[in-house]
Amino acid sequence: MLQDIRLAIIVNPELPPGHLANTIAAISIGIGSAMPDLGNRQLTDSRENTIDISSNRPVPILQADSQTIGALLLRALPKEERRIVVPFPAFARSMHSYADYEGQFPERDLSAETIDGIGLAGASKWVKSLTGSLKLLR
Repeated sequence: MLQDIRLAIIVNPELPPGHLANTIAAISIGIGSAMPDLGNRQLTDSRENTIDISSNRPVPILQADSQTIGALLLRALPKEERRIVVPFPAFARSMHSYADYEGQFPERDLSAETIDGIGLAGASKWVKSLTGSLKLLR
């Protein structure tokens, strides 16, 4: 099922370090919950210490400005089967509970919002077509 799956997280490198880390973490949780086979495994070492794995494939963190990320989101939508699209709109940062975010979301238009980051998971060809020209976050 996951043979041809590629991942990418794209974030705005101008975010402060704490916001950058939070954006990447939140997007990662969204991708993982939408496609649990990416990490839903455990490994046991020679001393019988068992851990939950982080990911069974690379997760490149790419960079783009918020305008490029917004355009990328619109190209990735509408979401199709076996394609994961997890945006992090900037307005989410001002919410102090998920209930507030969920309540406000239907009133928002993502095409008019600043998007701080986006996570993509899907067929390699699709993800590459959207991210092929982006650089790694440094």
